[in-house]
Amino acid sequence: MNLLSFILVDMEKIRLQRLFRFVLTLFFVFVEISLNSCTEKRAVSVLKDDTVFTLQYGNFEDELNVFDFSDIGSIRTSIAMRDGFFYIANGESKKIMELNSYGDLLKLYYNEENNLVPSFANNSSATDNTRKAISYPFNEITSLALDSKKCLYVVDRLPLERQEQDTEKRLVLGQIVLRFDDDGNFIDYLGQQGPGGTPFPYIKKIYVTNENELVVICTTTTGSVVYWFSTTGYLLYTIPIEKQNVPNPLSAEANDVWYEVENIVPDYKGRKLYLKVDYFSSHIDDASRIQSGITYEKSLLYALSVPEGTYSKPITIPPYTEQVASGFSTGNYDIPYDFLGVSDNGWFFFIVSTDSGFSLQMIQEDGQRVLKRNLDLNHKENLFYTFHLGNTGILSVLLVRDENATVNWWRTDSLIQAIGSL
Repeated sequence: MNLLSFILVDMEKIRLQRLFRFVLTLFFVFVEISLNSCTEKRAVSVLKDDTVFTLQYGNFEDELNVFDFSDIGSIRTSIAMRDGFFYIANGESKKIMELNSYGDLLKLYYNEENNLVPSFANNSSATDNTRKAISYPFNEITSLALDSKKCLYVVDRLPLERQEQDTEKRLVLGQIVLRFDDDGNFIDYLGQQGPGGTPFPYIKKIYVTNENELVVICTTTTGSVVYWFSTTGYLLYTIPIEKQNVPNPLSAEANDVWYEVENIVPDYKGRKLYLKVDYFSSHIDDASRIQSGITYEKSLLYALSVPEGTYSKPITIPPYTEQVASGFSTGNYDIPYDFLGVSDNGWFFFIVSTDSGFSLQMIQEDGQRVLKRNLDLNHKENLFYTFHLGNTGILSVLLVRDENATVNWWRTDSLIQAIGSL
């Protein structure tokens, strides 16, 4: 081969190398553009809230009192909403307010020793006939729930002399569930066996299903126990949920595994319980080979059939990923969501606190659709907040601030309807 042939071969190699570099450059540019466009599509939008009404602080019937300096412990005020009516259990004032969506007081359940007798207690005028005052000696009210007939269920604590002890299980049995009809008349109280039964251990929350069956979620020293009552108030099921009976899919994968039942919520349409379980494992330092902490693995949501006592195949709950910067490096950390509840149309709701407010995650019952929305909320402006998820999927919140308290809601039900129509 002569010199000219070598030169031509080298020039052809150079031309092919330049062409290859050019094509490779175009490929990376295309990949970068694609990733950027995908990132923009994955950007989580903000779900706007609406302020329904505002409450002032004070001791009058339509005012809120959450700053009881004579008492210690956490704030015991909670909220519930059903059919556009709001119910606020003001534990510090030992009263319950029923309000419409304009913030007008309709009913007041109050302890006379801790509250002023409202002006409309005797129905002295036509205007006062639209409001009703019900006197009841509340002691320490916390959670509340409403059924479809607007009957009120509220958790109250018995006086010390009426509380009982379970020495075998090392439990204090001191809480009951009061029942009022839609006119505000006291019906009775429910204990573990039904009307007038043994007091409950600590009640975490109560729910009422679409069939008007009461579900009481209690916390014990060994886990949880759920009491399921009929529409007449008699006990149907007692479901103990202890750690050794909760499924653990990681047991075969690792020796050091921890897991906890973060929340238990009943289904509104059937006799099912949903358990959200968080799983953790030991973290071994690569350099020293010594356990230096625990690592969050995953969260699973199980459906437990109450009549059969069997678990269905779980749904994996994607975690919230937070990016943390340290010096010149950044790292991603997975944080499990808290389980809020389930709606009538089969959407599960999860929430976690963020720097700008909250991240809300909604997952369809079959796990096929996942919606994520940011809820803007200034944590510095709010001294206390408590959420309520209604059976229709409306998320309500009571916000306690310096000057006043507001009731807000996010119309997640409209969002789900819009997604379902696509």
